Amino acid sequence: MNANTMNANENAAVRAPFHAYKTSSPHKPENESVAIVVVDPYSTGAHVSAEAYYRGFKVIAVWSDECGELESHIPHEVAAIKDLYAAEIRYPDEAPTLEALAAKIEAAAAKANATWEHIIAGGESGVKIAENLGCMRGMRGNPTAGGFENRRDKKFQQEKVAEAGLRSVRQLQADTWPEVKDFCEAELPLIIKPVESCGSDGVKLCKTIEEAEEHFNLLMTGQRKLGAQGAAVLCQEFLQGKEYVVDFVTRDGEHKCTFVWVYDKREANGGQFVYFGMIPVPTDDPVAGVLIEYTKGCIEALKIRNGATHNEIMMTKDGPCLVEVNCRAHGHGGAWLPLTDKCTGGITQVRSNLDIFIDGPAFDAIPMVPPPFKASGTIVMLVSYVEATKVTATPGYDAIKAMLSFEAVSESVVVGAPLAKTVDLFDCAGLVVLVHDSEQVLEADLAAIRAMEINNELFEVAPLAPSTKARVSEDEDASVQLVSL
Repeated sequence: MNANTMNANENAAVRAPFHAYKTSSPHKPENESVAIVVVDPYSTGAHVSAEAYYRGFKVIAVWSDECGELESHIPHEVAAIKDLYAAEIRYPDEAPTLEALAAKIEAAAAKANATWEHIIAGGESGVKIAENLGCMRGMRGNPTAGGFENRRDKKFQQEKVAEAGLRSVRQLQADTWPEVKDFCEAELPLIIKPVESCGSDGVKLCKTIEEAEEHFNLLMTGQRKLGAQGAAVLCQEFLQGKEYVVDFVTRDGEHKCTFVWVYDKREANGGQFVYFGMIPVPTDDPVAGVLIEYTKGCIEALKIRNGATHNEIMMTKDGPCLVEVNCRAHGHGGAWLPLTDKCTGGITQVRSNLDIFIDGPAFDAIPMVPPPFKASGTIVMLVSYVEATKVTATPGYDAIKAMLSFEAVSESVVVGAPLAKTVDLFDCAGLVVLVHDSEQVLEADLAAIRAMEINNELFEVAPLAPSTKARVSEDEDASVQLVSL
């Protein structure tokens, strides 16, 4: 156990569990007459709803049928708000068309003594509905004419970026294997993935033509967590390099970067792109400047005029190249919010996402790029190397909360539930925010967490699955890289 946990009880007493992030904007009585719609408010979208709620707005949730099981991905601190929504509407079950949905929303707003004025995408599955319904109603949002009715389409994104003269990936999309076989043979190794997805769902690096064909057919016939079954499959060049996240907010075509991250992604448990963490990148780092300017170009190419974007960019030997643009706030359940809050002195993408729609002066006050960091830290995504039918205790969470650098934890695993091996973002065993003035303290706490993962000390389970030995890639050990901020 890390020596930094010696004063466990004292440290835990002064550290709040992960429900400390809350809007800094006061509740305004005049906002109570305005209704804001959030489409598919799961993950960080739930925080978007909470932000509007705390500011005094009436919040209406629209749940799409495409949302599926993701509807249950609600951060517990948001789930605790019992009167969060003035109404919840299911589309298309309760309203079969966008016109019918608009009428349903207006009726719900009127019942809450409010007028519907804004619509925001909460989760990835809500982007198309929010943008198309917003355009239909003349609300602040993004244009959908000229083929832009589905900005989620990853093939479309790459085409528009290429048309703008920016580096993009080589790709081919189809719904039958013979259409892409020759392309795949020429590109090996290559990425096969759904046209619409999130959280690395369905994304696979295929090293042989047999593997590529098998995964292509699996995506065409299998139901994914996000995206319609039977939709086309995208075959893309395998980008080699370091993957970054560049988060933006945009109002009336003015693009502002709220944060830059670098992913720690590796192989584990048979999964090729397992998230181990996200490390903040200071904007005075030369690579950050290059990434920010390139990302602005991608946002412009997609004609994004209003809203938050979560942009994944690969820094290759040829410079930055788009992986994908997600037209909503950064996900991961908003577990990163306490860190960005402390690093920037109060600027977060969730707060700014609301300012886009309801507070122009507040948006104008946001700097074009994040200021010099006021704190140092990292995001740790917990990896489980064990699967079991039932979790009986979560000692790892308690040990993490006692660490000196502990700031917050999103507890994805609960007692009584089954435990899955982590192979993608959906199986993440929790997200931990570490913040401290000392880099040595951060490194020691991070190493202790990685050791607990490998030694299967995060959770007590019964019964244990037959194989409990941690599967770790060759380049991985308990001491994971940590960038000094």
